[in-house]
Parts: sequence; structure tokens; C-alpha cells
Amino acid sequence: MGKLRERMHEEMVLRGMSVRTQESYLAAVAGLTKHYGCSPDTIGDEQVRSYVLHLLVERKLSASSVNVAVSAIRFFFHTTLKRKDLHLDLPRPKRPLKLPYVLAREEIVNLIEAADDLRERTWFMTAYGTGLRVSELCALELGHIDAKRMCLRVEQGKGAKDRDTLLSPRLLQQLRTYWQEYRPAHWLFPAARDPRKRMDEQIPQRAFRAARLRAGITKPCGIHGLRHAFATHLLEAGVDVHTIGRLMGHSDIRSTLHYFHLAREHLSATPSPLDLLELPAPLSS
Repeated sequence: MGKLRERMHEEMVLRGMSVRTQESYLAAVAGLTKHYGCSPDTIGDEQVRSYVLHLLVERKLSASSVNVAVSAIRFFFHTTLKRKDLHLDLPRPKRPLKLPYVLAREEIVNLIEAADDLRERTWFMTAYGTGLRVSELCALELGHIDAKRMCLRVEQGKGAKDRDTLLSPRLLQQLRTYWQEYRPAHWLFPAARDPRKRMDEQIPQRAFRAARLRAGITKPCGIHGLRHAFATHLLEAGVDVHTIGRLMGHSDIRSTLHYFHLAREHLSATPSPLDLLELPAPLSS
């Protein structure tokens, strides 16, 4: 794409789009270019429509992946190229609503105990105790720990927003123990090979999967499952959804309300209509 790639990148930077979104959008337009083997500014409506069908039918990409591609292509043509002649009337595939698996408190304990070392144990305790996304976990700096106010600062999380989340006494003590052992200077969790850089997100992901197997946890989830457990366990403890939403950095309360479907107390307190029927006692055989 050359100059077009640079123009698109500049437009995204000007709009304050996250680095991850920039990378996803550039990759999506690069995929369109590679598919047709020509400069993307020469591609028309029907070709774009055929490409989206190709992603859905032949490549069988998920609805979320196709939606990212659609957004990226629209951004490229409408914003970067300012092509008003292209309507790009592309429907967005409906994303299936899938509830995540939630780790029980006992499973969280087993997972933390299955950590390979002090560093991994601190990753897991921090992710569960704060509800951070893995990207936010890796972006933590020493200065984000506020021991006086007992909170952890999240700078420029998803949606380029700052927020504070919980810092429990137990987590603070764990972080102090971790610091005494590893002595990080800037990033709380620096890269092993170059402490000037922050840890890559794949590192705690891989550590989580290995610890989950050692702990005998069969539920299919990644380290993001600790964030789901954070929200669900707070809800079960009686914390209101608005507080949970603020701690997690949700822009829409509907994102937080999904955890009502996962809360065990909420489910167990709901009687089955079968139990409300006045049925005669079953006959003995």
C-alpha cells in the first residue's frame, strides 16, 4: 500500500485510535489488497462486497473479525480516500451471544497455587484482584500503584480512558514482595529480555494456560477469564453493577449487565416454575 498505508495511519493517529485498532485496520485493508492483487484505491463496491462474502463463506472468519474488516474498509475509503462515490452498504454479521465460563473461587485459588513462580503468581493475583484486561496488565507502571488511596490507576485503557480500580491489602503485599524480588524500574511487569520494554501480552496468556492445566481446570478460558471472575464474584458479593462497570472501564452499562447471567446467587435465588406447582406426591413403584 505504501503511501496509502501511511495516509491511513496518519488519519487514525489524528483520531486518537488505539495502536491495536490501527494494526487491525491496516491488516484488514492489506488483506483486501492482497486478495485482488491491485492497489486498494482502484477497488469498487462490488469487489468489496465479494471480498466480505469471501471472508464469511470461504475463510469462515468469526462475525467479530468480519466486522473489524468492514469497519476498516469503510474507514479507508470514506475517511482516508474520501471516496463519496462508494456507498459500501455492507451489513454487519450478527455476533452470537456466548456467555464466558466463570472460574469458581476454589479454581482461582488452585490456579494461583499452580503458578510456576512468584512473577506468574503476581500476574494472576493482579488480573483477578483488579479486573484488568491483559493489555492493561502489561501496561502497568510502578507509579500506577497508589498505596495511600489503595487503588490502582489504569491509564489509557480500552477507549483511551483513565480509571482507578481496586488495590486490596493482600494484592499490595504481593506486589511489594514481587518488587523486592525482581526490582522493576519503570514497567511493573517488564519484558524479560529488555526491561525498558513492557511485557508482551502473549507471555501471561501462555503462563495462564499452562497453570490452568496444572491446576486441573477444564473450563475453556484464557487469562481474560480472571476479569470475568472479578466482575461475577463482586456481583455475587452484593456490589452494585454501576460500581463494577466503573471498575472495569465499561462505557455501556449493558456490558456489565451480562454478568447477571453468570452470578451463581442470582441463578440459585430464582425458583423454577416446576417447584411452584402443587403436584401430588409421586407414586411409589
